[in-house]
Amino acid sequence: MKGNLLIVDDELEIREMLSRHFTFEDYKVFQAADGQEALDLLENIKIDVVISDIVMPKMTGVEMLEVICEEYPMIKVIMMTGYVTQSHLLKCMQFHADTVIFKPIEDLKEMEDTVNRCFNSLKLWKEKLKVLQGLKD
Repeated sequence: MKGNLLIVDDELEIREMLSRHFTFEDYKVFQAADGQEALDLLENIKIDVVISDIVMPKMTGVEMLEVICEEYPMIKVIMMTGYVTQSHLLKCMQFHADTVIFKPIEDLKEMEDTVNRCFNSLKLWKEKLKVLQGLKD
């Protein structure tokens, strides 16, 4: 198992499509229909990477991203949107999203490359932490 991935989108078809793909790629995949549901899940499950839509009911992806940035700074977040605005992009940058991928998603290569890059980055940081812990002993 490569790691835990959370897919957040109010569109069931997109959640299911990404879920199938990344489960096949050997990730443990969780799903949430909106930002609040995702944050509730994060309280109980260790998630490494979140893929989230921006425009959703109840809590937007940007609002969720802000909470993740403050409360779960080690989680990598990939945003996606079909409603590209400068405001959305600037907020995603401000709250340290790894990237924004534009919908419709016709080819999963960009998403897959970004997820792999996020997991590789986390792996490198974990290795650095192990080295630091070894130095302290």
